[in-house]
This record gives sequence, structure tokens and C-alpha cells, in this order.
Amino acid sequence: MTRLLIVEDSAQIRELVAKYFERTGAFEVDVAKDGVEGLTFVEKNEYDLAILDIMLPGASGFDLCKILRRKSNCPIIFLTALGNEDNILKGYALGADEYMVKPFSLKVLYAKTLALLSRTAENGKERNGGKILRCGSVLLDPLRMEVKESGVEVPLAPKEYLLLKVLMENRGQVLGRDRLLDLVWGVDFEGNDRVVDSHIKKLRKKLGESGSCIKTVIGGGYKVTT
Repeated sequence: MTRLLIVEDSAQIRELVAKYFERTGAFEVDVAKDGVEGLTFVEKNEYDLAILDIMLPGASGFDLCKILRRKSNCPIIFLTALGNEDNILKGYALGADEYMVKPFSLKVLYAKTLALLSRTAENGKERNGGKILRCGSVLLDPLRMEVKESGVEVPLAPKEYLLLKVLMENRGQVLGRDRLLDLVWGVDFEGNDRVVDSHIKKLRKKLGESGSCIKTVIGGGYKVTT
């Protein structure tokens, strides 16, 4: 589960963004209504990504960014009404990875978040430290984006790879089709959930005998077992 911090003094925006991310099932979200509460969260917890407003009661988003940067390399996105060049340059100078000006698109914010998390993973800074995932004879290397079965590389299409990765990261847990659609195809995917079934079938075939590690849970979805 990816841990996200949102610090925003507008209750409407705060709730809107939090719900958008939470409904994917991939994010655990903490929300703070001002800079002081945000500082408390930053001091107590570790986050995979932070979304910060700048004009906040108690302490500014710039202050939070400085403190967060002292203890973490997690991606930081400024989401603010301050769109002038000086503030944008200051945000990047303090270590922000993205700077978005309100009004904003939830879809674009979500896309930027996924891109930053993916970049973090590629740089070897993901929470599992790039740990190779294992399921029987199947090995998945998240840094190389490589899958091997009994030592032989298995060529997978991008969605097949992501589907297998999500299942292996949640080994033993049953993931429903809707959740898999959100995690792999995105929350805005408008196709039929049977696309999950077809990709599972392809995965099993490509993994050979090891494909049996992907179990169907009737009425529930799919899970990976050892």
C-alpha cells in the first residue's frame, strides 16, 4: 500500500483528492487541514508521496517541504493557487518534484503521482528497496522490470507485467476485478472488467506450470500463492 500525505486547508479539495486516491485501493491517505497538523504527520510518519498546498495556517507548504526534505526523498507535489514564476521557482528550489496550479485536474494530478512513484521505483528508492518478488519458480525484479520463470526470462506485455506485479506485491490477498482494474488500468478505465480475466489467462499461459500460482477465488477475484 502506498502511503500518501495531503496537506490542504480547503475541506472540499482535501476530501475530493483523498477520496479519488483512496477509491483505487492502492493508497493509504493521511489528510491535514493546516501546516501544524501537517508537521505532526511529517514528524511521526514516513510517506511515499506528499501533496502540499502552500498558503496554510500555522506553517506554509514551503516550510513543510523543507522539513520533509531533511528526512525523506519521497516525491513532493505542490498544489496551490500561487501560480507566479517566483513561487514556482522557489518550490522547485526547495525540492519539489511537481508544481500544479489551481484550478487543477484530478486525472492529471493522479497521472503525475503515478509517474513520480514509478520514477522513484526505477531509481531504487521504492519502499521495498527494489526487493525481488518471488512466487515459486517465478521471480519479478521491479527495478529491471523483468520476470523470470525457472531462470528463463518471460516476455510480458506492459499490462501483463503490472498485473503480475500487483498480485505478487499482495501475495495471499484476494484482489477483486474492480480493484485490479484501478491498480493496473487506472480509475478512469471504461472497459469491461473481463479484460482482467483475459490477461490472467495470458499470464498463466506464459508462465507455464508456474501459472498455477495465480488462483481464481470464485466470487472474489484473484490471488497469488506460493
